[in-house]
Amino acid sequence: MSMRGWPLIKLLPQTTNFKFVKYARVAAVLSVILCVASLVSIAVPGLTLGIDFRGGAAMELTRSGGQTLDLGAVRGAVDALNIGEVGVQGIDTDSSAIVRFQIPEGEAQNEVVQRVQAAVGSAVSDVTFSGVSVVGSKVSGELFSKGLWALGMAVVLMFAYIWFRFEPQFGFGAVAGLVHDVILTFGLIVLFKLEFNLNMVAAILTVIGYSMNDTVVVFDRLRENLRKYKTMPLRDVIDLSINETLSRTIITGMTAVMVLAALAVYGGAALFGFSLALMFGIIIGTYSSIYVGAPIILLWGVRRGARDEEATAVKLGMASRP
Repeated sequence: MSMRGWPLIKLLPQTTNFKFVKYARVAAVLSVILCVASLVSIAVPGLTLGIDFRGGAAMELTRSGGQTLDLGAVRGAVDALNIGEVGVQGIDTDSSAIVRFQIPEGEAQNEVVQRVQAAVGSAVSDVTFSGVSVVGSKVSGELFSKGLWALGMAVVLMFAYIWFRFEPQFGFGAVAGLVHDVILTFGLIVLFKLEFNLNMVAAILTVIGYSMNDTVVVFDRLRENLRKYKTMPLRDVIDLSINETLSRTIITGMTAVMVLAALAVYGGAALFGFSLALMFGIIIGTYSSIYVGAPIILLWGVRRGARDEEATAVKLGMASRP
């Protein structure tokens, strides 16, 4: 067997010449339609809030004698009660776990807790319960509002960073991409009826970070090419910059998606929604770097060579000093 083409990454083209800007208008129309549809879906039917934001109960259970606790059996027993979202997480040793579940509207908390304990006791022998706590609607409401504030602050801080590092139009292009990615990720959560909980907030924050990282790579190469090719049309400079960073973007994105796919398959129900949202966010973040952030710069325009002129003026001023 010939190893001439190994590693397989060598089979990927080193240079590409895709005309991305040519399809910017079509992509813009598609993005607007998807964003509007996502915003409408957030209002109707709305997000499926998890225990963190709807309120619920949590309790610790331990199997006596250090026996191994079957987490799958515990989850199945509580799921059979049809009381909503259920979370089972092992702690410390294999004999202990924390069970989190919702309190259906109109039902007494103590009665639901007793039903859960009876169901788990029937599925797993020699188990004791302790540390029962209930998260009320007021606390869950505060968590929800703080989660949204965290997302908003992340976008604002990213905008400030891009504004400081580049020019204002770069900042607006980056923020437009971030808002685009966040809205579409929310739309995915509603479409697949995924539980919106603190894990989802963490996933969206990660999507924001990944999208910004990819956007910065493209913008940095664009800034270098603007200085290098002063007479080249802006649309051609944008296409050149995206093509030059395309292989890095694809390889990085594919690597992350493969890891998250494995996590979605083998991570269980608790991590499935988190992994799915991250995979979608990485793909859509790559798209937005090409078809949301860069086209805004094309519409706005840039000052070609302005910074070079300022740097030259400073050097001349320093050289003229006695």
